[in-house]
Amino acid sequence: MQPVLEMDAPVGFDLWPVAEAEVPGFLALSGALSSTEVGTAVMLMAGGNDFDPDGDRPPRPPGALDSFLHGLLTFDSLFASGGLRVTDHATGVTFLPGCCDGLENWRDWHQLVEGGGLLGFGHDPVSPAAERVGGTIRLTVNAEQKGSPVIELSVAELRDLLAGAERDLAEFLALAAAWACVHLPAHSAPVTAALARLLDFPAPAVPPRA
Repeated sequence: MQPVLEMDAPVGFDLWPVAEAEVPGFLALSGALSSTEVGTAVMLMAGGNDFDPDGDRPPRPPGALDSFLHGLLTFDSLFASGGLRVTDHATGVTFLPGCCDGLENWRDWHQLVEGGGLLGFGHDPVSPAAERVGGTIRLTVNAEQKGSPVIELSVAELRDLLAGAERDLAEFLALAAAWACVHLPAHSAPVTAALARLLDFPAPAVPPRA
């Protein structure tokens, strides 16, 4: 199980260094990312919330960088296209996030461990779904497709996988905080706090600016 962001080609993006993107595809988040991969992840998260302000939100500030970060720093509810990807290496089956999924909702998976139920992550034509049946977790790659590939695992296995995904996200967040101090020194604290809020984590400590 890996927390992933859906990739988008960084065409013409020059606000900070980013890695080349393979589109379509996903970027797995962990503490092992390179600096440019962290930059790509931050770009994807900020870009996913880069909408024109409305309601009581303040207007976009001048300047390309401040304008691009504005949504990430001011939206109450943040979104990140992606989710949790699960791969069964024995069968080669991969369960991918769906169109209605978001990495910000990754903790919803704990519902399957704590009480059961059904989680749907998309709609026609591709509808990934996760369901607990007794002590078994069934991950259906596409619930709209008869005979869809399925990954089955125990509740205990899912609990362990979720713990690993949480470690990956915590390590990524620490890496992103250090990255922001170097590449976004004037915005490092609010950007780090926004990323933590998006991922539903306490904000890590940001070293004070010299």
